[in-house]
Amino acid sequence: MSTTTKAPANKYIGDLHHEHMMWLNTLQFRKEEIVILEHRMEDVVRRNNQPDVMAELEHFQNQFIRQKEVLDLLRHDVKAHEKELENEAKDNPVAIDHRHFADHGGLRDRMETFEKIYMELKNDFYRWVAKWM
Repeated sequence: MSTTTKAPANKYIGDLHHEHMMWLNTLQFRKEEIVILEHRMEDVVRRNNQPDVMAELEHFQNQFIRQKEVLDLLRHDVKAHEKELENEAKDNPVAIDHRHFADHGGLRDRMETFEKIYMELKNDFYRWVAKWM
């Protein structure tokens, strides 16, 4: 039985920077979207404030709070990695476009996981809204 360990992929700084900018835009959009979804929750409560609706509402409130926390952590970590790349570019301006950097696969995995969980939550929320509106 042979186990091979895969070396981390390498990428150019421009590719990593582009991905960072895409992620930051996505995170900003999700943050704004959560505000809209929270306003939608208020609409549901105004029309229907039965105890079972309120219990389900609390679940979504908690989930949105958690997603905002994860979003803020991801935003911080993306910006920190971007700062590292920026410092590297300042320290080595001539070779920066020709050098490869270790891929930020762990950060990519976290972003993909966030998006998957967020989209599932959003879909569940819309089903809940449709049920009570």
